Amino acid sequence: MDLAKHCIVKPDSKVRLKDRDPDDTFGKRRNDKALEKTLEKLRRLQNLLYADRRYALLIVLQALDAGGKDGTISHVMSGVNPQGCQVTSFKQPNQEELAHDFLWRVHKATPALGNIGIFNRSHYEDVLVVRVHKLVPKDVWHKRYQQINDFEKMLTGQKVTILKFFLHISQDEQKRRLEARIQDPTRNWKFSMADIEERRHWDDYVKAYEDALRKCSTDWAPWYIIPANDKWFRNYLVAELVVHALDQMGLKYPRPTVDISKVTLE
Repeated sequence: MDLAKHCIVKPDSKVRLKDRDPDDTFGKRRNDKALEKTLEKLRRLQNLLYADRRYALLIVLQALDAGGKDGTISHVMSGVNPQGCQVTSFKQPNQEELAHDFLWRVHKATPALGNIGIFNRSHYEDVLVVRVHKLVPKDVWHKRYQQINDFEKMLTGQKVTILKFFLHISQDEQKRRLEARIQDPTRNWKFSMADIEERRHWDDYVKAYEDALRKCSTDWAPWYIIPANDKWFRNYLVAELVVHALDQMGLKYPRPTVDISKVTLE
């Protein structure tokens, strides 16, 4: 897929986010009809995935604050059958979750065969926020890169395709979006003083993301760096990559369990 080559992170390659332009659109101009056509393909393929039930799709969304995770979910997944699509938002772990290994709560949320699972934040928080805020020692979070790779390889061995998207915005764009949350009464609820505090750690988060993208982009679960300043292009690119992944599964409707030719309704 041509678009994928622009944003995929090759395994063990060096990642410098400042070399990736968050305004880039890979030569694409806004085309709402093209996006709707891609979304229609997605709806059809999701229905096919749900009927086929041989495979599952896990979409991991990560971004700095105001990066567009919620917007990507609401726009890209608009119109899909909610019966076969689940969104899990990972927030600060509770006491029960802290009493288990860091992947325990994540594994429970992975999609069943036939379903699409979407992680709004994910297990990667355990090599991002815990690193930036020094919530665990370095020798603990440093081991987690390999543990994550092993976990994701196990999932792919169980016919779960994994797409990992880092929504890449600029610091100036983040400022504009946070200011919009303050100025728009319908979006005030999305603003938190924690957003301001986290913004002060921008450089630390960039470094943590660069390491996670480099160490955990694998042949079986690659990372994609999505230029996300332009919301239309962000949605279009993510939708195209999801459609491509579903196309690659060779999905088909199962054979009927009865001989349809002998069924007569009176």
